[in-house]
Amino acid sequence: MKVILTDHGFASIDQEKRLIADAGGELVVLQTKDPEALIAACADADALLVQWAPITAAVIAALRRCKVIVRYGIGVDNVDLKAAGARGIPVCNVPDYCIDEVADHALALALSLARQVPQTDAAVRGGTWKILPPSPFPAFRSTTFATAGFGRIARAVLERARPFGFKLAAYDPFVPSAAFAEAGVRPLELDGLWREAGILSLHLPLTPDTRHLVDEASLARMRSDAIVVNTARGGLIDAVALARALGDKRIAGAGLDVFETEPLEPDHPLRRAPNVILTSHTAWYSGGSVPELQRKSAEAIVRALRGEPLVHVVNTAFLTPSP
Repeated sequence: MKVILTDHGFASIDQEKRLIADAGGELVVLQTKDPEALIAACADADALLVQWAPITAAVIAALRRCKVIVRYGIGVDNVDLKAAGARGIPVCNVPDYCIDEVADHALALALSLARQVPQTDAAVRGGTWKILPPSPFPAFRSTTFATAGFGRIARAVLERARPFGFKLAAYDPFVPSAAFAEAGVRPLELDGLWREAGILSLHLPLTPDTRHLVDEASLARMRSDAIVVNTARGGLIDAVALARALGDKRIAGAGLDVFETEPLEPDHPLRRAPNVILTSHTAWYSGGSVPELQRKSAEAIVRALRGEPLVHVVNTAFLTPSP
């Protein structure tokens, strides 16, 4: 059985090779993101293992015997879920890795900005010594720390924020009210999220409905002392509108680890915006998260090769029975 690894950025894939070989498969590495090359090479694949390569409807149409498409990571916006479902091909992700790492990174960005650490550091380095911060800011105990989304990572972020005394809230229309009550987190409607959040941390998948959720209109409804943190998907934010809001001091700050185009363009206005921390999609990383991601992705492939039940199938709503 042939497993095609479309592309990857890992130092070694020995773990994947071993696990797949033990299941009777052969791992073939392409290292391409070119759709035409993928169409030519993947037709006879029994499974695809994907990092960043776009698995389009055209690529999926060329697959003759594929049993599963597995994405290294949580987001699956580079895979056409509907096209795969129509062909009866399940798409699996790895939603249960790097939870702690991303939550830690989100909180680090939020706390640094809420205490104006980067701004104060820049002032000191520039020769200014004041015992007051550059701008007034509220105490944590009077600040609502809210998440857009209330999944694994969002809940981990809020639990980390709890000991600092923040008021905890979240928006997620797909989560029952009992889950909020059990977690001790106040549910918010979307309008309340914009009005109340002193810190807004985004933890949503990127879909047509969530693209540019944070845009000119929503930014206009936010508090002037609000901070936006994004460790999920860059497309959740209209980054040009955000840069404008930061420049006009309509919000207080932003901490961003993800962007619609990566790497961030050299002339992007966010690079010149004040009170913003930019990190290069590193929130997922720790020395332990990398091998965990690789192992769990390979295990998903192995389950498909062996005909075992799959976990974390993200296109269930689109799946039709395999021919």
